Amino acid sequence: MTEQISVTSLREKLDAALANTAELAVLDVREAGQYASGHLFFATHVPYSRLEAEVCDFVPHLDTSIVIYDAGDGVSEKAAAALSLEGYTDVAVMDGGAPAWAAAGHTLYEGVNLPSKTFGELVEHELDTPRLSADDLAGMQEKGGDFIILDGRTPEEYHRFSIPGGISCPNAELPLRFNDLVTNAETTVVINCAGRTRSIIGAQTLINFGIKNKVIALENGTQGWALADRELEYGAKRFPPSGVMAPAMEQAWVRAKSVADRYDLSFVDHDTLAEWQGDVTRTLYLLDVRSRDEYVGGHLPGSRHAPGGQLVQATDRWVGVRGARIVVCDDTEVRAVCTAHWLKQMGWDVHVLAGGIGSDGLARNGTRAPAPKLPIIEACELMTMTSEGKVCILDLRPSADFEAKHILGATWVIRPNLQEASIVAGVPIVMVADDQGAAGLLAHDLSRMGHEDVHFLAGGMSAWEDAGGAVIDAAATSTRIDFIAFTAERHGGNKDHMRQYLEWEINLVNQLDEQERSVFTVLAP
Repeated sequence: MTEQISVTSLREKLDAALANTAELAVLDVREAGQYASGHLFFATHVPYSRLEAEVCDFVPHLDTSIVIYDAGDGVSEKAAAALSLEGYTDVAVMDGGAPAWAAAGHTLYEGVNLPSKTFGELVEHELDTPRLSADDLAGMQEKGGDFIILDGRTPEEYHRFSIPGGISCPNAELPLRFNDLVTNAETTVVINCAGRTRSIIGAQTLINFGIKNKVIALENGTQGWALADRELEYGAKRFPPSGVMAPAMEQAWVRAKSVADRYDLSFVDHDTLAEWQGDVTRTLYLLDVRSRDEYVGGHLPGSRHAPGGQLVQATDRWVGVRGARIVVCDDTEVRAVCTAHWLKQMGWDVHVLAGGIGSDGLARNGTRAPAPKLPIIEACELMTMTSEGKVCILDLRPSADFEAKHILGATWVIRPNLQEASIVAGVPIVMVADDQGAAGLLAHDLSRMGHEDVHFLAGGMSAWEDAGGAVIDAAATSTRIDFIAFTAERHGGNKDHMRQYLEWEINLVNQLDEQERSVFTVLAP
């Protein structure tokens, strides 16, 4: 029988974990739409539909204390059973799920990446990070002068849309590449993102690193630009050179050393790292904060790729155990120091790998094992089966894609709701899915339910349409628990959603209770 834990007991366990005296993973196993509509502040999202495929990254030790919760609908019990089969030995279910948390008077937070975004707002509030409006920046562009716009988001986000004239430079790259990009001490530097967090953190990063230039965050980022009725640029390709010139590197390293001293950062050598990697009593995350191409070109065995700016922006995408150790690494220490000095202020036990990753014994290629291979069926064969009425088609794609179009007769299914689907015993099952990992987990569940004749449609919907298969559109699903409705259209030009999002972000700090606020310590530069 699954162990149950009360809301009060979870609060007590969190106190110890936030003080780094114990370890605890709080996992929200609901689907993305449910999670974004309201979740615990310190929860990590690991949806039941992909639980076994993702949990090992978030909770690498099988004996870590885990508390999982759902919508009070019994999914936690399924998740607990799945974790037990994976070998996890200390799993409890929060009694009553998210509704019980709210009923006890605690806040369920909308949105995603809550701790990081809240921290960004605290930084602006505590340090009064300089900022300017979209109209002010537009005035500077019209007037001309010596200024530069640096976009602190990922290169992919920047390429989709950006402030006209901006140059891509993800936040953790800013202190490393600054002197190659900005050669005049009189140049005004404007940092932007899509909203608020990375604009604030990017600008404050340069200030913390002792940059003498005037550094300003663009208030509300590209969304603020659009709300001011300014045109965004699409498809920009202004990226910094891949390398860093020796003089710029020297200046970056000197500044990083100063930051490390002023923020009293911890450094560990390779021998200590090896000891920690072998320590089964403490969770360790070894995170490589360089660019994706650099990571793929060679990285320390056991490390995961987490670009420094994104790690600060969305720590809960990589780290699932409170009270764990984090070691950040790069090649020169600069990006690692930049990342670590923020993670420390966010309450993490973080360390920098002294001397960087080095060049010996590096692994190459990506990080994830390939998805399990499933028996496939071609579109032409499925067409024959549908004409004979001898097949059950389960569509596992996002509900938005299913509603747009799907195979005639298909049923939209997501793992938590599998048992609600009408599946006739003995009838072959064909799954239509973009995510083969989730499809593999669903296939295992179907097997446990007694359905052995399960196949995967080769080529998915594209292959079906290319073969001339019948499709239907504009069909609503009953429950879109995978769809994040929260300001879903803010990047698609919906100004009401932009305003709602920005108001939500600014108001985050006003929702914190004493326990949630206590984890952050914003340090003046």
